[in-house]
Amino acid sequence: MGEESVKLIGAWFSPFSFRVKCALEMKKIEYDYIDEDMFKMERPIISKHNPSYDKENKKVPVFVHGGNSVLESMVIVEYIEEMWPDRYPLLPKDVYEKSIARFWIKFIEDKGIVFFMFFITSGEANKKAQKDMLELLTTIETQSGIKDDNCKFFGGNKINAVDLAFSPFAYWLGAMEKAEGVALLEAHKFPKLHAWTEALKQDPVIQKNLPDFEELVGFFENIKKYGYLQTPPST
Repeated sequence: MGEESVKLIGAWFSPFSFRVKCALEMKKIEYDYIDEDMFKMERPIISKHNPSYDKENKKVPVFVHGGNSVLESMVIVEYIEEMWPDRYPLLPKDVYEKSIARFWIKFIEDKGIVFFMFFITSGEANKKAQKDMLELLTTIETQSGIKDDNCKFFGGNKINAVDLAFSPFAYWLGAMEKAEGVALLEAHKFPKLHAWTEALKQDPVIQKNLPDFEELVGFFENIKKYGYLQTPPST
């Protein structure tokens, strides 16, 4: 199908839409982007292209290629990798290294709710959520593919699918921390992970697609103030 009719439906604040944008642009795939208002009652574009859409399923991104819809951000990233394998590689060619990359992608997808719970909870639940978040950051710091000072990214010195999977920690977490008034990913506690966030944000494709930080902080502050986001709106 090549690049025929490549479309991405996302939301400006969504780190999951960001993952797919970066994958497409790293591979230099031309695409049409539609920024959806996730707080409208009706979403005709999403309902048209998302076969699982209902009023309880408001998620982005939705990737449309040649009329076929693909859902879930990291599923989309792997689809892009397999559809255009000869362009910028997002997964290792080595079978073992690819299995390790897929392990860490699944790991962070399974643990993703921890990322949000420290922000959407309060009181004792929030204390537990912050503890869970620190434990998650410790696991990533000590067990992930960021091995030493010569390895900037997960598994090497080029951004790959694992970096995209973990990208919410590089930017969105900071906005949540500022809105919440806490500091979790501190450089002296998590030096490797913190250095990774800085290296990632220096990449031109990453920089281009990051939302304005203060606007993102304001978005999360409104969530804390008005409580209109109860569950993660994206995947």
